[in-house]
Amino acid sequence: MPGLPGRILVVDDNKVIRQLIRVNLELEGYEVVTAADGAECLDVVHHVRPDVVTLDVVMPRLNGLHTAARLRSDPRTWDIPIAIISACTQVEVDSGDSLGVDAFLAKPFEPTELVRTVGELVRQGRERGSGREDEVEGEAGAAGVAGAGHGVMASGGLMDAHAHVDVDVAVDAEVDVDAGLGVDGDVEVEGGSGSVVRPGG
Repeated sequence: MPGLPGRILVVDDNKVIRQLIRVNLELEGYEVVTAADGAECLDVVHHVRPDVVTLDVVMPRLNGLHTAARLRSDPRTWDIPIAIISACTQVEVDSGDSLGVDAFLAKPFEPTELVRTVGELVRQGRERGSGREDEVEGEAGAAGVAGAGHGVMASGGLMDAHAHVDVDVAVDAEVDVDAGLGVDGDVEVEGGSGSVVRPGG
C-alpha cells in the first residue's frame, strides 16, 4: 500500500546510499529528488519544494549540519521537516537538536525505520502547514468580525461570532521492503541504530 504522497529531497554524497533511500521511499509512493551535498541541496530546494529533507552529516562543500542551519534561517524553508540520516556522534546529535532538526536516523538503518520516520515527518509538516492556514484564516476572520462589530455597535445591537476548525490528518503506511537492503556502517548513535522523531512544533 502506498505511503503518504509527498516529495522528499534526499541529500547524501554517497551515490549507493542515495539510491538505497530513493528506492525504499519510491516503493512507498513518494517522489524522490536527490542532491550530492548541502550546496546542491540549497541550489534546488526552492524549485523542488520538498515535504521533507533528509541530510547526511559528512559531505563535501557544505555538510549536513550547516545545510540544516541554512534551511532553518531561510524564511522560505525554515519550516520544512529535516531528518539527519548519518552515523552521528552525540555532539552532532546535540548540534542538530539546537538547529531544529526534527529526526535522526542512524546508519546502518532498517528500511522500515526510514519509511516510518519520513512518513511521520510528512505528517508533522502538513500539520504545521494546516496550523499556519488556520492562523491566517483566524486573523482574517477576526478582522472581519471587528469591522462588522463596529457597524452593529453603532446601531446599539450585539454580535456573537463563532468559528470552528476541524483538521483531520490520517497516516497509513504499510511497509514491505527487503530488510537486507540495510546500509553497512560501524558508528552508531548511543550504542544502537534507530531513529528519533522530535515532536512537531
